[in-house]
Amino acid sequence: MENTPVVQMRNITKRFPGVIANEGVDLTLHKGEVLALLGENGAGKSTLMNMLVGLYRPDEGEIYVNCKKATINSPQDSMALGIGMIHQEFMLVGNLSVAENIVLGLPGLEIKPNFTEIGKRIIELSNKYDLGVKPDSIIDDLTVGEQQRVEILKLLYRGANILILDEPTAVLTPGESKELNSIIKKMLSEGKSAVFITHKMNEVLDFSDTVQVLRKGKNVGTRATSTITKLQDIANLMVGRDVLFSLEKGEFKPGEVKVELKDVTCITNTSPRPLLDHVNLQIRSGEILGIAGVAGNGQQALSEVITGLRRTCEGHIFLNGIEMTNKTPLQVINSGVSHIPADRNKMGIVGDMSVGENLSMKKYRTEELTQHNIVNKSLIKVFANKLIKTFTIKTPTQYTNAKFLSGGNIQKTILAREIDSCKGILIAVYPSRGLDVGATETVRKNIIAQRDKGAAVLFVSEELDELQMVSDRIAVMYEGRIMDVMDTKDATTEKIGLLMAGVERSDV
Repeated sequence: MENTPVVQMRNITKRFPGVIANEGVDLTLHKGEVLALLGENGAGKSTLMNMLVGLYRPDEGEIYVNCKKATINSPQDSMALGIGMIHQEFMLVGNLSVAENIVLGLPGLEIKPNFTEIGKRIIELSNKYDLGVKPDSIIDDLTVGEQQRVEILKLLYRGANILILDEPTAVLTPGESKELNSIIKKMLSEGKSAVFITHKMNEVLDFSDTVQVLRKGKNVGTRATSTITKLQDIANLMVGRDVLFSLEKGEFKPGEVKVELKDVTCITNTSPRPLLDHVNLQIRSGEILGIAGVAGNGQQALSEVITGLRRTCEGHIFLNGIEMTNKTPLQVINSGVSHIPADRNKMGIVGDMSVGENLSMKKYRTEELTQHNIVNKSLIKVFANKLIKTFTIKTPTQYTNAKFLSGGNIQKTILAREIDSCKGILIAVYPSRGLDVGATETVRKNIIAQRDKGAAVLFVSEELDELQMVSDRIAVMYEGRIMDVMDTKDATTEKIGLLMAGVERSDV
């Protein structure tokens, strides 16, 4: 790492109605450096980076790129300065090739691009950085890890020397995360620099040279990674209090079977293979069954067939001993099921409704919020304020539209509603995705509390350490199949990682 600053953000302040997202923030990124940017949900990390890539403009402060003052009004301006961002949700068109995605929207692109020359350049860059990407491959045929390499390649092709990586390992296997680390180190050796946003504390040591922590929109500390001896100190700095890295669970005392799937198969015309392939599972009361797997291997389809959001082609689903195969979502809800969906914005909230209205969605039919079959707004107010306080949802008021909250606080709104309304079965899909270390601790405690109350919990997570910490048993999915189900005490990271990659149980 050189001492030359490639990005300097000085005294950056950004205000939104009722909220100061950033206040007097300074950030410096040096050539060949990876800066880990940490902070609670709503701490201002994304806002700060969105100003660097031209999606927002600061109300106060200055940005310097390569020691020259820069005016960044759009993503085109930032790309012209060599700055690019890889979002957690990939920006790729599935039915186009790698080459077509890489040049899509490129300024000055010819009407009929020369894909022979484009392909040569892609292969050259792919070989240089050990990306292993073929220009003719169709995006939908690639694994999630390969798609992420396409995103990296897209920025390299466009000349980016400063990369912003938003939760880059969220959808990768442990092996793919190690490969990404090697790729980043190769890029750094070529003089490139990166800002790395993550909520996985162990990645701070693996990926970064410097750590900067934001809290409530302000910078509260910047340290060289080499000086960090305890991740606990960084976690405490993020949230302003002690954070537990282990959780106490009561003794595992499973009861009767609450959720049972028998040979459940789900096929769709848009996928060459079944979303679910003869899945057999049982979840008992007082049990958390964790589901491990790389995103896109059937975890979401599994949750959707249980909750009535997707129809099965074969097999049977039983909830509380009653067959509920292909019942409607309302029928499933009335049977006592709560659901934290994978896609919080499309499935979890109604963005144009208030936070309070979103919190009351599961109970507006009940006497708790109605009088004489009419929704009582004063009861909703009291109910919503209670959940906002309990789950520390950061919102100007309960009347604020949910779409104006940060991603993490949208997730907290969904968690609050579903955990509060849970009546025996909880389907939780990536419940801590995008949450800071303090909020993640709260989520895990609440899920364990539901288990201790006797609920049957299906818990899908991308983080193996989280699965091992929270679950009683772990099932691993690959291409819609259950590869194995094991007690957590027997589930090593290596064993789970191999199963996630499709290695059969007998070979593990």
